[in-house]
Amino acid sequence: MSAMDLYCVMGNPVEHSRSPWVHARFAELTGQQLQYGKRLVPLDGFAQAVREFRAEGGKGCNVTVPFKFDSPALATELTPRAQLAGAANTLRFEGDRVFADNTDGIGLVGDIARNAGVDIAGAHVLLVGAGGGASGVLGPFIEARPRRVVVANRSRDKAEALVARHAALAAAHGVELAARGLDDAGGGFGIVVNATATSMAGTGVPVPASVLAPGALACDMMYGPAAQGFMAWARENGAVPRDGLGMLVEQAAEAFLVWRGVRPPSAQVLAELRATLPA
Repeated sequence: MSAMDLYCVMGNPVEHSRSPWVHARFAELTGQQLQYGKRLVPLDGFAQAVREFRAEGGKGCNVTVPFKFDSPALATELTPRAQLAGAANTLRFEGDRVFADNTDGIGLVGDIARNAGVDIAGAHVLLVGAGGGASGVLGPFIEARPRRVVVANRSRDKAEALVARHAALAAAHGVELAARGLDDAGGGFGIVVNATATSMAGTGVPVPASVLAPGALACDMMYGPAAQGFMAWARENGAVPRDGLGMLVEQAAEAFLVWRGVRPPSAQVLAELRATLPA
């Protein structure tokens, strides 16, 4: 390893990202030498940005909206979970090789199970959205063996396509899997995950409160001010709100493991990160 290996997060927007702080803390706690920054990438310039970063000696990058679906096309090797998702949020560069993984789902599942203390096994799960975020988390959710997972999306055909891609995995794990529209998602869900861009866009909660079972865990993949509207909605309707900060840290820990071969203390870093944010 060089004295200071280079990593970054690429996205648009990206200024809000707390990933540089998270990875700097991971490095400090594990004794790894690295430099991690953030890069605002033009909407039509992702492949070029990756080429330029590799030319500068970059060892890997995290990929956030809206480029997760673009990442697999750059890879010479895809993990099974990235291949199933059709999206990747973690790239590792080794010479001419580009290794692509998707750590979003395992990060969210880990946050719900370990940090929130909610058992996914046997649960009824509503996944709202069928874009890059939802694609990355559906497989790991199925592997956690809930009773059923409903994917609800404004464009129902996108939800149906995502469900079809995961049908074999769901059957192998005994999970009931279905696609619905936003207005007919059903109800009685103990875990509701908002994987849409509505929080970032400030356009409100995309599903009615009737989807929530009493005391449900309602998670938004966003964090910070963007998540406050969804969390207020959850609280007002008798659910337990949770933002995406834990998912951010847990997926980052998985990416750090992919890059450095070391698993950082994610629970400690999550607690420290929450302490730096406004109450």
